[in-house]
Amino acid sequence: MKDLDLNSLAFDFAELTPKERYKLLIGTVIPRPIALITTLSEKGVPNAGSFSFFNILTHDPAIMAVGIEHKPDGTPKDTAANIIATGEFTVHISDHALVDQMEICSIKFPADVDELQVAGLETAPGETVRSPRIVAAPAAFECHLVQTVPVTPARTIVLGEVKRMFVRETLVDPQTLYVDQIGIDAVGRLGGHLYARQRDQFERVTPTVDAFRARAKTAG
Repeated sequence: MKDLDLNSLAFDFAELTPKERYKLLIGTVIPRPIALITTLSEKGVPNAGSFSFFNILTHDPAIMAVGIEHKPDGTPKDTAANIIATGEFTVHISDHALVDQMEICSIKFPADVDELQVAGLETAPGETVRSPRIVAAPAAFECHLVQTVPVTPARTIVLGEVKRMFVRETLVDPQTLYVDQIGIDAVGRLGGHLYARQRDQFERVTPTVDAFRARAKTAG
């Protein structure tokens, strides 16, 4: 059998700088979903920030994970600081229509600046959390903090349990719970400054063991 690995380049992460590891990871682990997160500070100041080191980990209970890098001086970013202080946050899925506002929320404003106001985003009060919900987002998840994992002095992983979910009514069937994944038009992060829209889809159904063996026998 031909060695298919002859043309691969190997990278020893122990020999790479953090920046080099970052470039390789974000260029290959693609597309990454984006969490547009709203929080409230202890003083009640709203905050919004977007993060692409994000995903769901389990459905029972429903746990979301977000990796949040700290500020250059080692202190937590406003989002992480607010989550740690209040134990609450709301994750929004950003569609293509929200890209400009999402990018504004990525700007490193001082802690007393309300990014939601700067971006012109209308919000509704949270129902199971105090953090506001962005009404233009196609989906939103109100989360209670479960655990923070300080991976290094430079990054913390936040685990949150989803307490309530909101989906734009035109995008979900209340009977089957089928979500219109084309209509949700979610954007994902690629490497560098690139993003992607999740609209080019195909379907594959994983067969049972018996079906796989029957198919293999027929093909043989």
